Amino acid sequence: MGDISGGLTSLVAALHAQQAALTERWMKLVFGDQEIEHSDQLTYRQLADHLPSIFDEICIVLESRNLRDQEGAIERNARQHGQWRWKQGYRIDELVRELDLFRQVLLMAIGEYAAATPGFAREDEEHARLMTDEVVSFVTLASIREAVSERDRKIDEYTGMLERANYELTLRQKLIGDLYETRMQITRRVAHDLRNFLNVFSTALQLATRSPARRDTALGLANRQVADMATLVDEMVEYSKVLGDDSVLTVEAFDLVGLFDELMQACRVSTEAKGLKLVGQLDTTLGTVTSNRLKVKQVALNLLSNAIKYTAAGEIVLSINAAPDERWRLRVTDTGVGIGEHDQERVFEEFERAADEDIPGAGLGLAIVKELSRTLKGELKFQSTKGRGSVFEVTFPLVLEPKPTPNAPQ
Repeated sequence: MGDISGGLTSLVAALHAQQAALTERWMKLVFGDQEIEHSDQLTYRQLADHLPSIFDEICIVLESRNLRDQEGAIERNARQHGQWRWKQGYRIDELVRELDLFRQVLLMAIGEYAAATPGFAREDEEHARLMTDEVVSFVTLASIREAVSERDRKIDEYTGMLERANYELTLRQKLIGDLYETRMQITRRVAHDLRNFLNVFSTALQLATRSPARRDTALGLANRQVADMATLVDEMVEYSKVLGDDSVLTVEAFDLVGLFDELMQACRVSTEAKGLKLVGQLDTTLGTVTSNRLKVKQVALNLLSNAIKYTAAGEIVLSINAAPDERWRLRVTDTGVGIGEHDQERVFEEFERAADEDIPGAGLGLAIVKELSRTLKGELKFQSTKGRGSVFEVTFPLVLEPKPTPNAPQ
């Protein structure tokens, strides 16, 4: 056994001395092999990559006659080799062919050494060939496993991308469907309202023609229809502006007392015209807040006009109060028709109106409130009872932090 070990030690020394020449021989074989198409895309350095490490491990196994002790190191190098080859575009068959050429080069070198060395025993040569076959087979298997694993990871990645793309496509299709339905809803709603307006116009004209004495009544009826049509158009224009506003949100410090006074003054005429009582409640501890004043005012006016529209008798209450966690609350309370429990889920949807009320408008007031509240980071809530009125409130931050612009310095 000692002679065998000494013979293998001499062989290993000879292989180490020829390592550069053997590597060069192997690379020429690889570059010249038509079955390994992707080798043409690699440099000499990229082709060699882990070959020196694998070569060293084979020499250690030959000398120690023990593959098990080197399995861990050989597997690491082989797996890295398989991963790199996969990333370099190799197919599995090209990887196998490349390593088989490496086996052939090593076996040829062992044969040449045995032929040139009279004292090298036949048993040493057979053992060297067997161990080389075993190690290269182990390297090939580990490399293939890593390449397949890399392929599977890439397939999983592509599958995930495909699933996400499919999900996004489904969402887009749903959005397109929703947009189409909304467009049709707008068309039906506007057509319905315009038909009603035109019917009343026709009635007013017939009344003026048939009965000159009632001409003033007919003109009054026609004027009311003009005002109602203007309300419809104004709501639709306002909502389109809210949805289409992609400008950067600007904020400013403003006094809530001044805003409260403006809102009370703006709504006083319309409440008095319907015989309603307008009540204002302002928390005196509140002073200046930072937000978008115009959008806050839009929210308040839409809530107030909605309350006035659906209240025939009683009162409208506007209150502005402090709220916990550095926030403040805007609340509008009415004694109007209220909202039935089965309708409350749809209250903020576009074109929703009290079903049993013939009230002009597109049903967009609360949809506008919802969108503006989201923009202002406001928390929107409401409570309502059919026939007993409603309470709508929005809780805003005392200081609204606007989103940074995309190219703004950090």
